[in-house]
Amino acid sequence: MSILGMIARGLVSGAVGTAAMTASELLEMSASGRKPSTVPGQVGAHLLPGRDPDSTADAEALNTAVHWAHGITMGALRGVLDAAGLRGPTASAVHFALLWTGDATLYRALGIAELPWRWTAAELRADLGHKAVYATVTGLTYDALRARAEEAREVVRA
Repeated sequence: MSILGMIARGLVSGAVGTAAMTASELLEMSASGRKPSTVPGQVGAHLLPGRDPDSTADAEALNTAVHWAHGITMGALRGVLDAAGLRGPTASAVHFALLWTGDATLYRALGIAELPWRWTAAELRADLGHKAVYATVTGLTYDALRARAEEAREVVRA
């Protein structure tokens, strides 16, 4: 299995994981009354030339696109973990830890959020919970696609 194939499988899995995370966020917001986060859009406004990180309009305009782009591209990391020999639940746990730590570090570095131990319990619970949904669904999807590819190779060999 090539590294490019693993990364491509990760990208597809990241899209499925992002869809699941988006659904969990919508359900949680509906139940809790929490307003949608604009953190993805704020990150995009910080990183994209011509955007103002202090502009609510820029953050809102970028929010959905950055949310999906980030989720899909972070799926590639799941493929890289496979290439490194990590599979199954172990790879999903490492993926979650890398994703969450990287995101929290980036948010702090850009001045978007405080360090996680200064977040409210509700903020921490929501962020950890939704990223756990993402990592779990991305991992399950990746593992299923990998197994399907292995089965197809076996059929071709037979």
